[in-house]
Formats: sequence, C-alpha cells, structure tokens
Amino acid sequence: MTPGFLRRSSGFSIVELMVSVAIGMLALAFAVRMVAGSEKTRETELGGSDSMQNGMVALFSISGDANQAGFGLNDSILAGCDTRLTDTGGYALAPGALAGTTPLAPVVIEANGSAPDRISFYAGSSLTGTATLRLTASYASGTRVTVDRVPYGFSQGDVVVVAPELVGGGRCALAQLSSNPRDLLPPPGPQYVDVALGTGYRFNSGNLGVGFTGGQARMFNLGKPDDLSFHSWSVSNGFLQLRSTDLSGSSAGAAAVTDNIVSIKAQYGFDTRTGTAFQPQNGMQVMRWSSTMIDADANGTIGNAIDYQHVAAVRLAVVARSKAVERAAAGSACTSTAEKPQVFKTAIPQSVTAVPVTVDVAVAGDPNDWRCYRYRVFETVVNLRNAGWRPEAWNK
Repeated sequence: MTPGFLRRSSGFSIVELMVSVAIGMLALAFAVRMVAGSEKTRETELGGSDSMQNGMVALFSISGDANQAGFGLNDSILAGCDTRLTDTGGYALAPGALAGTTPLAPVVIEANGSAPDRISFYAGSSLTGTATLRLTASYASGTRVTVDRVPYGFSQGDVVVVAPELVGGGRCALAQLSSNPRDLLPPPGPQYVDVALGTGYRFNSGNLGVGFTGGQARMFNLGKPDDLSFHSWSVSNGFLQLRSTDLSGSSAGAAAVTDNIVSIKAQYGFDTRTGTAFQPQNGMQVMRWSSTMIDADANGTIGNAIDYQHVAAVRLAVVARSKAVERAAAGSACTSTAEKPQVFKTAIPQSVTAVPVTVDVAVAGDPNDWRCYRYRVFETVVNLRNAGWRPEAWNK
C-alpha cells in the first residue's frame, strides 16, 4: 500500500469540507424558512379561527337580545315613552334623540360615526303579557298608587311602569311593587299598590317622581326584577361589553363578554308610512335604514315616542379581528389589511337603499398599527317581532 493512498484515505480535503458545510447551511436555511413559514401560516389560520368564533359569539348574543326586544313594552302609550328610572344597582337608560329624554323602546342606538356604537335593547318578562291597571286617583308624590281593580296578575316585587293614556306624549315612571296585592280587601274596599323604599326594591326611590292624572294613566307589569332584560352593548379596547339589569355585577359597570371585537354598529329599519297608511297591527315593513333617529311620523320632531314605534327592524354588524399580528419588515408598513372595513353595503330588502358605514378599527392603546391585523365582518337583520303587536290598553 503506497503512502499517497494512505494520505487520501485518512479524511476529507478542505474543498470537500467547505462543500459539505455550504450544502448543510443551505439545507438549514431552507428548513428554518419552511418552519417559519409554517408557523406564520399556523398563526394566521388560528387567528382567523379565533376571529370567526368571537365574531359569531358576539353577533349571536346581540341578535338574541334583538329578537326579544320590546316584549311587554309594545302598547302605543308605553313604547318610546320618556321614562324615569332609578336603580340602586347603577343601570341607566340610554339617552334618546330628544335632549334630556330616556325612551323605553325596543332598541335605542347611540350612533358614534365610524367609532363603535352603543346599542340598548329593552324587554319585560311578565307571563301576563301586558296586564294593566288604571289609576283612579291623581298621583303627585308618595308611595301609594290607587288603581281601578283587584291587581290580579301583579305580585310583590314586580317591576311596573306607569304611563299617561296619551299616545306619544307625557312622561312615564318605572318602579317596583313593595306591597302584596293579595293582602288587599276585596271590593268595594279601595284597591292600591305601593312603591315604598326597601332593600329588596332596587328600582324604588320613595316615589314615582312623575305626576299622573286619575283616570288618565295606566300601570303596566314588566315581571320580576331578576328577569328584566335591559341590556346595553358596547365595545372598549377590543372587548365586547355588556351592561345589564339581570346579570350580577354588570349593572353599574360593563362586563367583558368576548375579546378581539373592535366595533359593533347598528341601524334602525323604519316603516315610514304615516297617517292612516301606518297600520302596524297589519304588519310592518322596512322602508328606510338609518344609523340615527329620524322624523319617521313626519310630525316635525325627531325622536318622539311615535318615531320609535315606526322601527320595524334593526340591522346589526360586528367587526372582529385576528389575534395574530403581522410583523412588517423594518421601514415597511403592514399589508394584512389595506382599507378599513365597510358594513351595511348590501341593499336589504333589495328595494331599500343601503347606507354603508366605514368602520374605524383602530384600538386605543394598541402599539400595533390597525393594518397589521385581519378583520372579519358579521352582519344580520332582526325583525322586531314584538313591535307590530299593539294591545292598545288605553282603549280598554
């Protein structure tokens, strides 16, 4: 065996070693790139899945309230009435279009331009539907309210609303019954209910706070306080939030429902027929969409009670964003989203002109540009099924 053969068979040459290192580095770079790409794809897909789930949960929750909205509040002398409410739990009715009013309507939208809206839905829960009592004596103050009959269908602790028998006018008052109607003597003894203060009556302040004329006002039963569905939906810092009368701890301050929701928007669907042409008991139809209240009854005032009674449906939109954030190269802008989302672009029904709204999806305090996220828009239209049913207690 020659010495030259021994030298060649004892290891790699420097050229062979360099070629091996170069090939290894190329393979490693390819593997790292493939893993990084796979991880980015995985994050994008997971982020898209999260936004889909969060958006669907948000829209399902809000539209569920819209489906129930107006139950027990649909009498013409009550729907949209400017209502006084005091709540030791801290809940407050949403302000109406008329300055200083708080309408008790199926839906009240606090439109906020391109920023998130605040949407409130109100509904009672009384199994008696729209049981009413008529006031037989004028009420100015105090805890006792005299009524025209034995208060069947009313129980101690029930939430009630007193409204003047005047369609579209006057003020209403919400309170709780502090006396037990079963303790009353049968007629011809006087029939009455009390709204006294007490630790168990969160909606009482010692009096109704509004005066009423005897024989010209009605008391409506909204059911038990724990089932009173007054809900206000909003968005703050990327969280969908809810203030509610029937969810513990969420009356005074909003409770977070789900994250990565950057906006909610709503529009009223108005039936703009007026006069004798407006017959809600025969069916309502959407003829105009608007983010704000309009003079739907054409009486020259925007936001009176009758305008709220012309709302046949509500259009809802939820904008959710992905959790994954695009990491743009140094000196470059993110390219995940180029333009801000638009909602309500489609004409529904086809004969009604759409009113698109561009949504500002930037989240306050977020260090990342809004373009670094992907967004999903979820929309639905909910007919206010309780709006057309008008029992008209004032005619009885």
